[in-house]
Amino acid sequence: MALKLKPSLLSRAVRVLVIGAGGTGSQVLYGLAQLDMAMRALGHPHGFSVTVQDGDTVSHSNIGRQLFFPADVGANKATVLTHRINLTFGTQWEADPDMANRGKLNRVSPDIVITCVDNRKARALVNDYFCSMNAHAGLYWLDFGNKVSSGQAIIGYAEDRKVLVPSSAELFPEIADPTVVDDDDGPSCSLVDALAKQSLFVNRTLASHGLNMLWELFRHAQVDHHGIFMNLKSGRVTPLRVDANEWQRFGWPPTPKPRTRKRASKATKAAQ
Repeated sequence: MALKLKPSLLSRAVRVLVIGAGGTGSQVLYGLAQLDMAMRALGHPHGFSVTVQDGDTVSHSNIGRQLFFPADVGANKATVLTHRINLTFGTQWEADPDMANRGKLNRVSPDIVITCVDNRKARALVNDYFCSMNAHAGLYWLDFGNKVSSGQAIIGYAEDRKVLVPSSAELFPEIADPTVVDDDDGPSCSLVDALAKQSLFVNRTLASHGLNMLWELFRHAQVDHHGIFMNLKSGRVTPLRVDANEWQRFGWPPTPKPRTRKRASKATKAAQ
């Protein structure tokens, strides 16, 4: 089995919505710009049409671990990175200095959604869109998630209101459950504090693996794995194959509960 590319994405601009422009998101955006250049060089007529969405501003603790500079402090992350990429690569990407919302998803009508977020509410919003009628024309969802030195990148695909390749939220429902409270969701006050929460190169490494799956998808029109699990401490990287047997190990699709027959009442039995 393989995750295949929709043929129409080879002949028109590919609409991409990137949600989150922080540790992983900033790395993903520069890699996405490189992928856009490579696609055009290989003959793609339009490349990526990207919208970057993030309502957060650059703080001092972001400098050194995320792709920002001291002069960026106080500015919106999505605006800074989009402007810089447009100047560097000659693209015409758009920035949306706002948090994830359904209105933006509906307006962009993306072919690919890339989530680089650290909260369950944003994933729940995208998961609802992914599983709804809005994905009837085909939607790829690349989701990144990481801890201190480990993480995963998973691409899901839905079409005609049906999930054909499970997303990260399908395989790990808790990451899209907004009722779950994380242990520490507060901002870092310094680079040292930030590095205690996430290893220096975990975001860059994770972004490279996730973007490589997109590269394979557009270069060869298919990819035989739609996810990776990595651990920088052990140096281990494990692919998630496009394989129903592998998905069953994660409990997908969920086993339907057996329907129980109601016991007939005494009056019904008497009538029979």
